[in-house]
Amino acid sequence: MSARFPMLLCLALVFGTGHARSSYAPLLDNGLARTPPLGWNSWNHFHCNVSAQLIRETADAMVSGGLRDAGYEYVVIDDCWQVARDRAGRLVADSARFPGGIKPLADYVHSKGLKFGIYTDAGRLTCQGRPGTYGSEEIDARTFAEWGVDYVKEDWCNSEGLDAPTQYAKFRDALAKARRPIVFSICEWGSNQPWEWGPRTGNLWRTTGDIGDRWASMIAILDLSSQHGHAASPGAWNDPDMLEVGNGGMTDDEYRAHFSLWAVMAAPLMAGNDVRTMTAVTRDMLTNKEVIAVDQDSLGVQGMLVQEPAPDLQVWSKPLADGSRAVVLLNRSGLQTVVTASWRALGVRGSARVRDLWTHSDVGAMTDRFNATVPAHGVVMVRITPSLEAGRN
Repeated sequence: MSARFPMLLCLALVFGTGHARSSYAPLLDNGLARTPPLGWNSWNHFHCNVSAQLIRETADAMVSGGLRDAGYEYVVIDDCWQVARDRAGRLVADSARFPGGIKPLADYVHSKGLKFGIYTDAGRLTCQGRPGTYGSEEIDARTFAEWGVDYVKEDWCNSEGLDAPTQYAKFRDALAKARRPIVFSICEWGSNQPWEWGPRTGNLWRTTGDIGDRWASMIAILDLSSQHGHAASPGAWNDPDMLEVGNGGMTDDEYRAHFSLWAVMAAPLMAGNDVRTMTAVTRDMLTNKEVIAVDQDSLGVQGMLVQEPAPDLQVWSKPLADGSRAVVLLNRSGLQTVVTASWRALGVRGSARVRDLWTHSDVGAMTDRFNATVPAHGVVMVRITPSLEAGRN
């Protein structure tokens, strides 16, 4: 018996009985992130090498490269933008890298039809040793609101002796007092079970440590983050970390799998590559509107592993608002092989139409099952729509 069989049985029961949040209410009710946030974050590719020029050029490239039109809206500076606090206690940006400060940069991003995001830390210092928000929650929230910030990522470095639910709730309340709609991204790496308290505190919460630009890292995060689907719903999302698509450490098939699996898990899709120089293949991957539509589906259910036809072969399914299902056939092995999804595992009866979301082609009507040849470390992603006749049975 597969070691995952008990989990599969549990997930099948969840799909069969409807999406339930059990003890995770009440949700944070700030009206934001009703679908998972889409955007770009500087960390995965640029780390500390951030500047106003980079952010402006990135905003320009998101427009010219089609990312904005595909739904990406947040441009987020990660760590290293801040260097000190002034006499009033307000955060100060690095004047060499951000001449004029942050507000003009936020204004520029807004002028491009995009939204502006920034980074801080719940601890005493950020992960790179810059001033943290601990003890300055209200002034930082007010400052961000005055600058025109639309999204804040709050990290968890240098937080020894602090209680995560308490500290993140302080910043949640400070953001509410600031009276500007600001998406709150909790980044404490899953170390304090944020799926238990995150839904009442933030709009998204990291479920794991940092992703690496490697197949093994991406798959390990998939396995961990997928265990907490019960906590996700509109306005509150598990965050398996930012995308590595286009950064060069994986093959195109692996990146396609990465993007598909994040979409089926209703994860935030935060690009982490250099969008100014991305290849046509990377651009087409990141702007695949049919895959993005799965991630952004209004039902807000996180997809789950529902079937393992053989070792290293998996079927993932996400119910969608129109009654169809997004299905990912995942081949975790190093050899191309055929993967089969059964209608029983998917909860489908009778005939159903199948559409391939990567080739943008209709496969045809199927009964009982769907199978496809899946490349090594790759996926086939389809949308399966039961026929009207089957739906009336």
